[in-house]
Amino acid sequence: MFKKFEAKESIVGTNQIKNSVQRSIRTKLIDTYPNIEEYINDILPKKVNLKVVKCQDHIELISTDDEILFFKKRDGPFYPTLRLLHMYPNMLPKVQVDKGAIKFVLSGAHIMCPGLTSPGADLPEECLPTDTPVSVHAEGKINALAIGHMKMSSDDIKSINKGVGIDNVHYLNDGLWRIDL
Repeated sequence: MFKKFEAKESIVGTNQIKNSVQRSIRTKLIDTYPNIEEYINDILPKKVNLKVVKCQDHIELISTDDEILFFKKRDGPFYPTLRLLHMYPNMLPKVQVDKGAIKFVLSGAHIMCPGLTSPGADLPEECLPTDTPVSVHAEGKINALAIGHMKMSSDDIKSINKGVGIDNVHYLNDGLWRIDL
């Protein structure tokens, strides 16, 4: 999504978000990410000025104090940025890819099922349904290297073991990672 994202050319406009809209965003975030509820006042304080940065390709960025916190495309869900995910790592369910998949994930490729089921990879015990946002970690690394959403359920990934398992939405050193507002 952000492979060819350049801040200066991609940003269309910036608007202040009303308090009523801020409350609805907070509610959507808590509904989407139940683990965020204890941190929501740290991430989105009630008296802070939130801005929506509208970009090309129907991408919206939620920012505060020139720091981007969340993004979404069209009517999709809000995803946290990797910088925010590194501060609050338990916000999303965690999946792990093997060492062979790292260079492909960091170049923006979607995560294939064999990279999630091979030795060194790890899927959670509980079933993650389709379209669940996840943090993608690498074997032997502490912080997440990407954020994606499940293209298949984790049970299907284990049983089918073929094709794209997770769509790569945001990864280290992509256009969103390098953006400066």
